[in-house]
Amino acid sequence: MLDKTLRMNYLFDFYQSLLTSKQRQYMELYYLDDFSLGEIAEEFEISRQAVYDNIKRTEAMLEEYEAKLSLLEKFEQRSNYIAKLKSAILKPEATPEEIMSVIEALEKLE
Repeated sequence: MLDKTLRMNYLFDFYQSLLTSKQRQYMELYYLDDFSLGEIAEEFEISRQAVYDNIKRTEAMLEEYEAKLSLLEKFEQRSNYIAKLKSAILKPEATPEEIMSVIEALEKLE
């Protein structure tokens, strides 16, 4: 399992267009720019608690989107299959059947 920050960054990449402008700004500052809650609160002239609540709600929304759409999961699976395919192609003893099985698994993801 990915650590939380990396996971949130991936989820944000996949689903940011579904967020409000304010949610995007808070998430970018917190996860991408590594701002503290206090720094974000100061930037927007709101309380630390308001920033915290917004980020937690947004994280829950991102997880909900992932549960329904599985874009990150499919991305990880695809990356795995591509690595396996590259490995099979580079192995001199790899059979065409091995390579085709990985290609078929990739096709089933879509």
